[in-house]
Amino acid sequence: MELIFSKSKQGKRGIKFPRVDVPVEVKIEPKYKREKLAELPSVSEPEVVRHFTNLSKKNFDVDSHFYPLGSCTMKYNPKITEKLASLEGFASLHPLDPQLIMGGMLTQGALEVISNLEALLCEITGMDAFTTQPMAGAHGELTGIMLIAAYHRNKGNKKKYVLIPDSGHGTNPATAAIAGYEVKTVPSDENGVMDLNEFKEALTSEVAAVMLTCPNTLGIFNPHIKKITDAAHKVGALMYYDGANLNAIMGKVRPGDLGFDVIHLNLHKTFGTPHGGGGPGSGPVGVREELEEFLPVSRVVKRKDGTFALDYEKPLSIGYISQFYGNFGVMLKAYVYILLLGKEGLIKASEIAVLNANYLKVKLKKYLDVPFDKNCLHEFVASVSHQAERGVRAIDVAKALIDKGIHPPTVYFPLIVKEAMMIEPTETESKETLDEFIEVMKELALLAEREPDVFRDFPKTTCVSRLDEVKAAKDMDLACLS
Repeated sequence: MELIFSKSKQGKRGIKFPRVDVPVEVKIEPKYKREKLAELPSVSEPEVVRHFTNLSKKNFDVDSHFYPLGSCTMKYNPKITEKLASLEGFASLHPLDPQLIMGGMLTQGALEVISNLEALLCEITGMDAFTTQPMAGAHGELTGIMLIAAYHRNKGNKKKYVLIPDSGHGTNPATAAIAGYEVKTVPSDENGVMDLNEFKEALTSEVAAVMLTCPNTLGIFNPHIKKITDAAHKVGALMYYDGANLNAIMGKVRPGDLGFDVIHLNLHKTFGTPHGGGGPGSGPVGVREELEEFLPVSRVVKRKDGTFALDYEKPLSIGYISQFYGNFGVMLKAYVYILLLGKEGLIKASEIAVLNANYLKVKLKKYLDVPFDKNCLHEFVASVSHQAERGVRAIDVAKALIDKGIHPPTVYFPLIVKEAMMIEPTETESKETLDEFIEVMKELALLAEREPDVFRDFPKTTCVSRLDEVKAAKDMDLACLS
């Protein structure tokens, strides 16, 4: 086999000679050669379009179904953000493109977007500096705890524990352990928040950080939060804010003002960028001034002449935590979303999210148990423990919802609520949609009383029915999608 490659030669003084096409012999061993030509299908454009259109119809998505997911803020993604992110000037850039070229400003616009977004996130959260490099929330968590570890090492502090409430996201203890810390779990009190007395007992000079979600996974804002942050700081511990639930307080409360030192945000949740299917994500991390020097390299800086550049001269930095500068397309959509809503829009989004969640809670507690029945924020946790007595568990109700055209909410989390269903309507859903969901849940609750055995067969309208979910995750068979 003979292939043609373009080669160029370079003289002794660095002078490049013209490119010359030269033949290069490529030998392929017989065992790697085909015995017959590949049987590639020949299909028309309409057939290809129909194939992928039909595949898309098998998916649940927020454009076609209600997503009361809980803890993940699966809000509708404005199409204007998609359109602006696909602009040629952004979409055609490559991270290795030079910042300035022959007096031009090749990547200056992208660097300015990152810089401006960091400034907006600082204002929203009360932090002093941000990095946009983390590629998802869990990645942001790890980055944040690595920053805390670097801070303590630089101070010569001997710290070994991270305190996490029993209602915390599952990634919190995993993150702390990966960063080299031992985790101490603090139980919740009868009000559904971290027990203040238990917390104070666990808080010692060996505690490096306290990881909190506020509001927590029950949708409850901790009324003792300032006491907690003050107590942690007195023993030299830092406060880490899991920003997964920022959608509840966006524009209302700044975590930095509550005493938090490090925060990660889920741009793919809070700021209306795509989140389904495991990505793409973006988990920027913000810090107080005393931790800024540890942020990952590179950092976007603004020069005196008004141009932007990447600064790698950060001797105390934790180093690189991702390729290049983060998930730029997601950042760009979040930037557009924030500019589109503005200050008043962000506040209104939080208010409607809270209103919608409380509306659902009040209506659904007639049919489901609500262990912590008080005003919630963006989400609340119901329980089907009563239905479970009849043999209908949370997973059964979740599967039945699919047949009703509703994406199931998060189930079995937080672990402190048996048969939990975490429900979060977000601010993007209408009252009509919420009322339809209430009627469906009422119907399923009553059906569980009359005919519990029918739940074993749900869902019936999908290409596959009940799966062994552990086996499905480990041994995926996608044949039904072809």
